[in-house]
Amino acid sequence: MTVILMSRSEIDRMNVLRDLAEERIRVSEAVALMGLGRRQVFRLGKVFRQHGPTALVSRRRGKPSNRSYPTALRMEVIGIIRERYADFGPTLAGEKLAELHGIHLGRETIRQWMMAAGLWKDRRQRMRPVHQPRYRRDCVGELIQIDGSRHWWFETRGPQCTLLVYIDDATSRLMHLQFVETESTFDYFEATRAYLERYGKPIAFYSDKHAVFRVNKKDAAGGDGMTQFGRALHALNIDIICANSSQAKGRVERANGTLQDRLVKEMRLRGIDTVAAGNAFLPTFMADYNARFAKPPFDERDLHRPLAGDDDLDDAFAWKEDRTVSKNLTLQYDQVLFILEPNEITRSLACKRVMVLDYPDGRFAIRHNGVDLPYRTFDKRPQVNRRGRPRHRGDVASAITCSRSDSAEQGPSTPKPGKAATLHPKTVTFVTGAKSDFSKWL
Repeated sequence: MTVILMSRSEIDRMNVLRDLAEERIRVSEAVALMGLGRRQVFRLGKVFRQHGPTALVSRRRGKPSNRSYPTALRMEVIGIIRERYADFGPTLAGEKLAELHGIHLGRETIRQWMMAAGLWKDRRQRMRPVHQPRYRRDCVGELIQIDGSRHWWFETRGPQCTLLVYIDDATSRLMHLQFVETESTFDYFEATRAYLERYGKPIAFYSDKHAVFRVNKKDAAGGDGMTQFGRALHALNIDIICANSSQAKGRVERANGTLQDRLVKEMRLRGIDTVAAGNAFLPTFMADYNARFAKPPFDERDLHRPLAGDDDLDDAFAWKEDRTVSKNLTLQYDQVLFILEPNEITRSLACKRVMVLDYPDGRFAIRHNGVDLPYRTFDKRPQVNRRGRPRHRGDVASAITCSRSDSAEQGPSTPKPGKAATLHPKTVTFVTGAKSDFSKWL
């Protein structure tokens, strides 16, 4: 069986010619029905009797138009638009092609070419997606939505800061609020630890795609595809779900809008103008908010899991990075050179990987296979700043002055996204030994 592709007009002509061939209609009637001249009708009738319906199909079908632009021109235009005008609309792109490149094309031609190349979407494709509502989770602690809202919470009385919001999906109850300077990894470490110590471990946290929660670099060369915050939750057996849109986590987004109205005015009435005073007021505000707006859950069970004996929060909420030990038993982290004390364990670690643990409270640890290694710090820079706070404590014989870079989180070249700015002073100078001569440093 042969399949013949025909247009609607060709099918209508075939029916008329069949009736004409069987003498059910006259030539004058066929002329009127097809809207053609008598000579054209006779010609079509002749080829129809000889070759059948195939003779009525246009021979140009499937072939490029004789009026189409050359393929080379089309590829050149698409290349220019992709390189220089990728975010331009067809009209503006056409104007720039004419002004700067001497290529004059119609707007519709450019629009069709851009749509075929994936550089433009028509009106139907650009329609806003529909976000339909979903049911709440059944139990408290099943899903906790988290978000950071940067706002002038103290209006003109205090600095702009960020409010970290933890809200239960099942009840819309505010579980934890905390004012911080920035939405950083260490701030989330501190807030999440406070949440876990109060309520226990939820089943999952629901967040946006902030760099704290998700590795947004598609072609990341190293790492395991997990952020520091994600690694900490994985160690505690807590899932992290990243929403694809702000509407998907509408519970916490709507709560942010309510807080930016009510919380700001409540603090204005009480004259609160600092982060510390604001954090002290938050428990009182949360109790009043939950009494007004919280909903009863579908299921009365609380799915928060208590912290187990093997849940080490200090270890989980530490910034961890791997470093390679040199042949001289040294390694660099955050612009500082660490020297491992030679012993039976460290001598065998040359050219091997060890883990550096940077705790939120300023402590450091260098670990290999679960064993903390002894080390000392060597600073190659002579700059001394006595105003910085010490990162290491407990060694009375060591005079430590710190002033390392406030914003360095990934070393001197690439700052870590989200790490607290005040945790890393710029330079560290260590003068060790009980009988050291400190006069040369004064």
